[in-house]
Amino acid sequence: MIHKVALIPSAYFHPDHVRQSLSEVVALDEGELVSYADVPEFDAKLLYVRPVEGDVFPELYYVLKEVSACTDYNKIVASYVDGWLNLAIAQGHNLLLANVFRAMDFTTAEYFIFLALKKLQLNPEVSTIVFRTPLSEEESLSLYRYFKSVEQR
Repeated sequence: MIHKVALIPSAYFHPDHVRQSLSEVVALDEGELVSYADVPEFDAKLLYVRPVEGDVFPELYYVLKEVSACTDYNKIVASYVDGWLNLAIAQGHNLLLANVFRAMDFTTAEYFIFLALKKLQLNPEVSTIVFRTPLSEEESLSLYRYFKSVEQR
């Protein structure tokens, strides 16, 4: 799972400064390869550490793509895999948050989701949350207590 990422506006992006820009946000180990992906839906570039083998995008890239496909005004898309929560939140066409959180369990992942919603002053009771990763029945029921709807894609 690729969790060392940074999303920056395209206006501030320069391909020769990818490593430097990413290192300002996350600690990079010597020898880690860096790359970037275009996210035109938000006029941004996603900088990330990539595996040595292959050309794999980070999960946050797919979360952002899913956000742009949502039709609701409040767009909340998440995935939870191997102790990492990828979360993106938008209102209309405005991206409000795109981040990766270390969450040792699903309860901690929920904490980060609700903390972000509170900071952004979004009401989960009128919002749908979309998960790109499978949820257990218990996880799904836990989210249904707070959200208007819970979708899995």
